[in-house]
Formats: sequence, structure tokens, C-alpha cells
Amino acid sequence: MALARALVATPSVNPTLAPGGAGESAAAELCEGWLRGWGFQVERLEAEEDRPSIVGRLPAGSDGSRLLLNGHLDTVGIEGMERPPFEAVVEDGLLYGRGACDMKGGVAALLSAAHALATGPAEDRPGLVVALTADEEHASVGMDALVRSGVEADAAVVCEPTSLAVMPAHKGFVWVEAVFRGRAAHGSRPDRGVDAIRHAGLYLAALDRYETRLREGTRHELLGPGSHHAGTIRGGTAESVYPDRCTLLLERRTLPGETPAAVLAEFQEVLDEVKEGHPEMDAELRVTLDRPGTEVATSSRVVEGLLAAADRQGVTTGVEGMSAWVDAAFLNESGIPAVCFGPGDIAQAHAAVEWCPVDEIRACGRVLEELARGWSRSSPVS
Repeated sequence: MALARALVATPSVNPTLAPGGAGESAAAELCEGWLRGWGFQVERLEAEEDRPSIVGRLPAGSDGSRLLLNGHLDTVGIEGMERPPFEAVVEDGLLYGRGACDMKGGVAALLSAAHALATGPAEDRPGLVVALTADEEHASVGMDALVRSGVEADAAVVCEPTSLAVMPAHKGFVWVEAVFRGRAAHGSRPDRGVDAIRHAGLYLAALDRYETRLREGTRHELLGPGSHHAGTIRGGTAESVYPDRCTLLLERRTLPGETPAAVLAEFQEVLDEVKEGHPEMDAELRVTLDRPGTEVATSSRVVEGLLAAADRQGVTTGVEGMSAWVDAAFLNESGIPAVCFGPGDIAQAHAAVEWCPVDEIRACGRVLEELARGWSRSSPVS
């Protein structure tokens, strides 16, 4: 528990999300010191200035096997928190503080396993890669740099909070900007004005039918259906002026295999339907950011290995879907099968009172160690 408390007590607020945030440097230095002290070869990746990621390596197993354990070092901001964010207090079996759940509890668990493996018999472990990345809470520049560096592994465990469920699938997202153009005019001149906000509202209302189609359409075994919602809307200058512009930002949560182009086409189809009844509408859509949903087969070696390791350690688990997008997508897209498994409930992530159960942090570390010790002795990756 000393590792988890030290991590929570070290501020690492993502400065892109919260101006003035400390960033990952201090937390990265802390972890780098630990890993070097345990005998890891350590590399720093810095995709952006003062935004380091730490990669620690132990030599590959005798059969060349490699297992990657990943967590991110950054947290969201502390505004509105109801307890001191960096006191790292343990009360009634819970560790409190910003990042306790998302995801310094998970980082502490994988570091605990890494320490046990590094100081134990070399013949009883695979090659181990510990990747502690920057900026997951914003643009994932750390994980992107890790993948671009050519990191190699048979499989990966991303220790996001899953309440110790094994999560081999997660949704992606597509952000779509819808721009509506009207015509500015005095509020007393409906003959001249065109209301861009009204047109955006008509489109929003029509998207209710789209949401129904999503709920009734394709369902993933672990993730359920895709979904969408409106994120922000901006428009208008004054009560007495017809707004000449309104910008609507939409998010579509996607299932593995769905593409940004297909999602944009779905939104465009709804817009075209609305335009048929309102030919004066002037609007266009564009994708501003997308991240893929990905999945690993439930029969894969890493999923079955985690389930078996948990069983041997007396830890209750199961296979579920991860509703949030996670950095595992980068690893999966690069050819490294990656699943999520970690302590804490995602509902506590980013919360005004953030906490993680101490017992889950310890149990996660034991399961990861158990998985790794059997990794090089098990059958090839499927």
C-alpha cells in the first residue's frame, strides 16, 4: 500500500485539462527510481516537453515470451473535490485521493507485481515490460509514443479500474461537429432572419429517432449497442438578433469494427432527412476526433490466463465489457492483444470523492504476478 499512497500523494494533474496542473514529471521520476532500484532497464519517452512516460524492461524469458503491464500517470483536475486530493488517506479499507481509482491504484498493483517478479527467480518469469504513460486523460500522447517506439509483447494488461473484472472489449468514440448557418437580422424581422439555433434544434430532435435505431440495432455481446449524445451547443449573440450560426458537438460511442466514415454517414442521413422538410437549412458535418473500439477474443490466452490466475489466488472475477474508451486500443491496433483488469470501480473515477478499495489493489497485484509467473510456461498466444 506504500506504493499506492506515494503515487496518490504525488500530484500529476494533466495540465492540458487543468491549466497549472503538475503533469506527470514527479510521478514519472518516482516510478523510474523504483524500477531502476528493482533492476529494470528504464527508458523515458517524452512526446511533449515535460510530459514523460516511463518504460521499464526485464529481459525476455528463455522462450522469448514478453508480457506488458500498463497504466497511465496523469489524472484529471481537482476542482470541486470534497476531500484533500493528495493526502492519500486510508480509511475503512479505502484509499482516498485524486487518482486513487483512475488509476494510481492500478499502477501500484502492477508495480507491486513487477517488484515481486524482478526480485524473484529469473527462470520463473517472462520478459516484462512496464509502461507508465502520460496524457491518457486527454490525447494519449504517451501511449501513442510507446506504440510508435516499436514496443513488443505477446499481450498486455491495462490496469484501468474494472472492479477486478476481466474486460477484453471496449467502445470507441467519434466526435462530430455540426455547423448550422443562418442569417442575422433584427428580432422584429422574421422576413429577413434565418434562425441557425432553431435548425440545430430540429436536427437534435430528429436524432432521437437515430438513437432508437441504435438501441434496437446491432448489439455487442459484452458492450451492448452503440449510443450518441449531444456534448455542447453554441450559438447566437443576443435575444433580439436572429442567430447566424450555431455549432453542435456530438459524440457517438462506437462498437469494435465501426468506422468514422460509417458514423458520419449515419449522422448525414439524419441531416438530409431534416433538410427535406426545411430546404432553407444550411448545415455541414465533419469528424473532429475518433478513437476505435477494440476487442480481444474471450478465448485468447491473456483472458483465459487472467481468469485462471484470479482463480488460483482466490479472487472472484468474470468477463465484462468496458464502457469507456481506453489506451488498450493503441496496443490492440499495433498487434499486441490488450485487456483491462484493475482495482476500483470506474464510477469513482474523476469523482468529487475518489477512492479505491485497498483489498482490490493488493488482489490485483497478486493476480498479475500469478499471470506473469505462468506466462512463459503456457501455450503460445492464440
